[in-house]
Amino acid sequence: MPVNLPALLPDTLHPVPGVRLGVTEAGIRKANRRDLTVIELAAEARVAGVFTQNRFCAAPVQVCRTHLAQGSARALVINTGVANAGTGDQGMLDARTTCVAAARALNIAPEQVLPFSTGVILEPLPVERLTAGLPGAVAALRADGWFDAAHAIMTTDTVPKGVSRRIRIDERDITITGISKGAGMIRPNMATMLGFLATDAVVSQPLLERLAREAADLSFNSITVDGDTSTNDSFILIATGQAGNAEIADDTSPAWLALREAVIAAAIELAQAIVRDGEGATKFMTIAVKGGRDRAECRAVAYAIGQSPLVKTAFFASDPNLGRILAAIGYAGIADLDVSQLRVWLGDVLVAEHGGRAASYREEDGARIMADAEIGITVDLARGQADATVWTCDFSYDYVKINADYRS
Repeated sequence: MPVNLPALLPDTLHPVPGVRLGVTEAGIRKANRRDLTVIELAAEARVAGVFTQNRFCAAPVQVCRTHLAQGSARALVINTGVANAGTGDQGMLDARTTCVAAARALNIAPEQVLPFSTGVILEPLPVERLTAGLPGAVAALRADGWFDAAHAIMTTDTVPKGVSRRIRIDERDITITGISKGAGMIRPNMATMLGFLATDAVVSQPLLERLAREAADLSFNSITVDGDTSTNDSFILIATGQAGNAEIADDTSPAWLALREAVIAAAIELAQAIVRDGEGATKFMTIAVKGGRDRAECRAVAYAIGQSPLVKTAFFASDPNLGRILAAIGYAGIADLDVSQLRVWLGDVLVAEHGGRAASYREEDGARIMADAEIGITVDLARGQADATVWTCDFSYDYVKINADYRS
């Protein structure tokens, strides 16, 4: 079960004016499951995207990049079950065929369709099933379809993931709602497996693109389940412009600061939900690294700890074998790190200082902290002012079982 992740309820996801969502059962990989989603956007909508940097990126990712660069997006098509990655020229043709079929159903141009796929890599997309299912998804389009869409984009997720909030800008109510999916193959080198976040605010295209990058960096780019960067990672930020506020185009304005804060907070919540629902997870861990010369080295240390199988299995067992944390710090790639200045805390307990075990540390204190479902690790590198935070989970027996049985 997810680690301290509240159940997502239908009425907690507010409709975003200018967005309609429809889902259907297309039989992409398995029968009798919702696996195809269409998201329709208002003509005024602006869209920005951040995608995987995996060199084996999926066909839909390549098509999305091209279509976003060509102009306005009016629809998103998302299938689960088959990733359409590692599928060569046929995969590209299938992604484009998806766009043509969706465009026909929605009376828009194929270049205005953004396709997304998630699921098994190296298997052909059954595009004929997908296109046959599109009319049903289009017929189901409605403003309050977020909850159903959160279910329809799942793969090994055990629960749907969504977030919604409202803020005030220029005396106008602004809605922000989003969904994400992911539980394994998570160390996004840009974002997450799939994430879609929409607001009805009026915001300029340059600032929207900047916000997509910043939100991804501070949220989806700060999580890891198993250190694997997916071929299909995509994060899309949509601004429909329906709220009627004055266009946000100045990055010093109170409106920009308010929108930025709210969007990043929503993205962090979606990203943390992925970790809390990590395959087989029983612990949610926050790794905060401070005192670095720059953010990059702080992130390198945090990821070294968060991705270490030895650290993750120790946390699953609630075993305070904390030398594994020191070892991970040591191989994080900081050649001139002075370990005699470094300090490490587990929760509020000082574990290491002066190059070794803290004199005040007691094993029973470590065991007490590690028994909790949510655990914090803090590292002070004592070499600068930069900091970074990464969220991760433990490795349990179930992680191996889930991934061993994934294609069956």
